[in-house]
Amino acid sequence: MLEKLQIIKQRFDEVNDLIIQPDIISDQKRYTKLMKEYKDLKLIVDKGVVYKEALDNISEAEEIIADGSDAEMVDMAKMQQEEAKETIDKLEEEIRFMLIPKDPDDAKNVVVEVRAGTGGDEASIFAGDLYRMYSKYCSDKGWRVDIVSTSDGTSGGFKEIIFEVSGEDVYGTMKFEAGVHRVQRVPQTETQGRVHTSAATVMVLPEAEEFDYELDMTEVRIERTTSTGPGGQSVNTTYSAIKLHHEPTGMIVSCQDQKSSHKNLEKALKVLRSRLYDLELAKQQAADSEKRKSMVSSGDRSAKIRTYNYPQGRVTDHRIGLTLYDLSNIINGDIQKIIDELMLAENTELLKANDDVI
Repeated sequence: MLEKLQIIKQRFDEVNDLIIQPDIISDQKRYTKLMKEYKDLKLIVDKGVVYKEALDNISEAEEIIADGSDAEMVDMAKMQQEEAKETIDKLEEEIRFMLIPKDPDDAKNVVVEVRAGTGGDEASIFAGDLYRMYSKYCSDKGWRVDIVSTSDGTSGGFKEIIFEVSGEDVYGTMKFEAGVHRVQRVPQTETQGRVHTSAATVMVLPEAEEFDYELDMTEVRIERTTSTGPGGQSVNTTYSAIKLHHEPTGMIVSCQDQKSSHKNLEKALKVLRSRLYDLELAKQQAADSEKRKSMVSSGDRSAKIRTYNYPQGRVTDHRIGLTLYDLSNIINGDIQKIIDELMLAENTELLKANDDVI
C-alpha cells in the first residue's frame, strides 16, 4: 500500500509542477485534464498522509511496549496501538476504493434522451413519468435541467424528450439510468381494467465539450425552419428552429426550445457532439476489453434494466436483483437508494478487477 501511495505522491508532485507552467495554462484541453487529475490525486495523497501517521503511531507504540521500563507508558502505548490498528483497517479500505481507476467522464454534465417504446400511448405517458421522475431527482440534487427538444404523445407524455442536466458529477450518477425501463399497470385508455406492459428507453450521454470531440462542420447540414406547437406569436413567423443532419452517420438532431436561432443551434450542436462522442467511446471500449466499463452502468442498451409494477407497488432493478416496494416515492424522484446500490455493485466489481494494483 505504501509503495502504491508513494507512486501516486510522485505523480501528484509532477502534476502540481505542470499546472503552473505557462505553456500548460495556455493549452485549455491539457490544463483542464491536469487540474481534474490534480484534484483526484490530492484526495488520495491527503488520505495517504493520515494512513502514514497511523502506521508511525503503531511503530512508536511497539517501541514503547518493547522497552517495557514504564508500566504506565506501556498501557498507554497498547491503547494507542489498538486505536491505530482500527484506523488503519478503515483507511486501507477507503484507499482501496479510491485507487479504483475513475471514469474520466463521471464529472461531466449529461444529455438524457427518453423515448417511448412498445405500448403506444401508454408508453408515451410512461416516458413523461420518467422525465418527471428525473426532473424531481435532479432538482433535489441541486442540478439544472434544460429541455432541448420534445415530441408530445397523443394522449399525454412524450414520444421523445431530450434534456440536459448540469451539476457536479452528473454522469457518474445518471449513467446507471441508461437502458430499457418497463412499466406494468392499467393504462388510462384501458376500459377492461387489464394490466398492460409498456416500455421506454433512456439514453444518458456524457456531454462532450468542443475539445472532447472536434466536430467537422463541413459534414453537418443545418436546416432552419419555423417552430411548431405552442410558444407565442413569433413561433411560426421566425426561422428559429434548428435541424442538424450529420451526413456521415445520418444522425439528425432538432431543437426548437429557445426563441433564438443561435441558442437552438448551440443546444443542437451540443447534443450532436455528445452522441458522436458516445459512439467513439463505445468503439474504444469494444476494441479494448480491458478498459470495458462495468456491466452495471454500461451494459446492453437494449436490455431491460428496471420494472415499475403498479399493482404491487414494486420497483425491481434487474441488473442487481434489487426489489423495493416503494413505487410511489421512487416515481416521484426518490431514486437515490437504487443508484446507491448500483454504485456499490459497480465499485465492488471494479475493486475485484483492480485488486492486483495494491
